[in-house]
Formats: sequence, structure tokens, C-alpha cells
Amino acid sequence: MAELNSNELQQLQKQYENRPMSVGNWFVTILIMAIPVVGLIMLFVWAFGDMAPQSKRNWARAQLIWMLIAFVLVFLFYFMIFSTLYRGGYGY
Repeated sequence: MAELNSNELQQLQKQYENRPMSVGNWFVTILIMAIPVVGLIMLFVWAFGDMAPQSKRNWARAQLIWMLIAFVLVFLFYFMIFSTLYRGGYGY
């Protein structure tokens, strides 16, 4: 097998990063996301690792941002509910 020089290797890596995701790849990705702890771990691997295609990396980063927004909103909602209950129920 012929050896690749640095330029050719970088070009192959770019092609690998920019390859489109097939329906089968997305199917497996969504299936993995359905597994509670594994899905969260894989989101971090896909978002910050360099082995996933660029489209999957961007998708994983967007998913993590949405999860953070949802976590903050739920935390604020529970904080408001429990602080209202703690003060006496209705805030009068």
C-alpha cells in the first residue's frame, strides 16, 4: 500500500469530516440517544471529539445547548413553585 504524505492525509480527513450522514447513520444515532446515560455520554463524544462528521458534531452541540436551556428553565420553574409553597401557598 502506498504511503500518504501529510497533504494527502489532511485532504482525506477533510473529506471524512464533510461526508454526508446516511439514513442508517441517523437511525443508529437516534437509537443510541434513546439509551439514557449512554446517549448523554455519546453527545459529548460527538460534540467535542474529532471522529464524527461535521454535521453530527454540530447537531450534538445544538442538542447539548437545548438540554442546558431546558435544564435552566425547569430549575427556575421548580424554584418558583417551591418558593411560593414555602411562603405560604398563594403569595398574598
